[in-house]
This record gives sequence, C-alpha cells and structure tokens, in this order.
Amino acid sequence: MDDINARILQELFRDGRLPNTELAERVGLSPSACLRRVQELERQGVIKGYRAVLDPIAMGNGFVAYVTVGLTGHTKAAQEGFERSVSLFDEVRECHNITGTVEYLLRIEAEDLIAYKRFHTDKLGTLPQVHQIVTHVVMGSPKDDRA
Repeated sequence: MDDINARILQELFRDGRLPNTELAERVGLSPSACLRRVQELERQGVIKGYRAVLDPIAMGNGFVAYVTVGLTGHTKAAQEGFERSVSLFDEVRECHNITGTVEYLLRIEAEDLIAYKRFHTDKLGTLPQVHQIVTHVVMGSPKDDRA
C-alpha cells in the first residue's frame, strides 16, 4: 500500500461517489492512472463495494441501541444458529462476534422504544441460544465514520 493508494482510499471513504476526474485531481494522478489504481484496489478486495449511507431517523428508525448478547453454550452450533437467526431480523444492522464476557455485539435500529421492546421480547429474547441481553441506548453520536 503506497501513499497514493492510501490517499485514494481516504478520499473514497469520505465520498464513494466522487467522480474519477476529481479523485485523480485530489491525489495528483491522471484520470486513467487513477482509474487503474481504483480498479486494482477493487480486484484485490481492498475496496469491497460502495453503498449509500442512510439516515435512520429519516428511515423511521429513531431508536438506536447497542446490545450485547451472551449465549447459553459456547459451541459452533450455538453460534451458527444465533447468527442465522439474527441475519433475518431487519432491526439488526450490525452483528459482531466479540471477545470478553459475552459473544456478540449488535447494533439495533427500531422505530422507537416500544418497537425495540417488541424486538427484544418477541424476537431476540425467544432465540434458544440466548442467555443474556444487555441494552445500551444511543443518546447521541458525536463521531460516526459510517455517516
């Protein structure tokens, strides 16, 4: 990873819709050389894709929480079953297998506290692999690089 590729990635991280001509100008390359580098970064899997960043409030999901989940067992089957289940829940925006006293960290988006309670009680809380759920409600996000 050279300095030019690092600058390309930094610019694309800030704005994935940046036109190639403007990107090339910002990193000091010709448009054709810049495009070749971007394509090579994509081919290598360094750039995995491009996506729109959605505003949860504008999407009707004003309630955001991080939830830690402890499983009843520490088996591969328990983990796979849990991961399959949460992949089907629209409220789960991120699921991370973590180290520590619990196995998972989830980022949840819901319409409001009532909708989150329904999710907690009727979906997450009914999974047979789940032993412990701890909710951390997001009150503000002074820094969020996803946005």
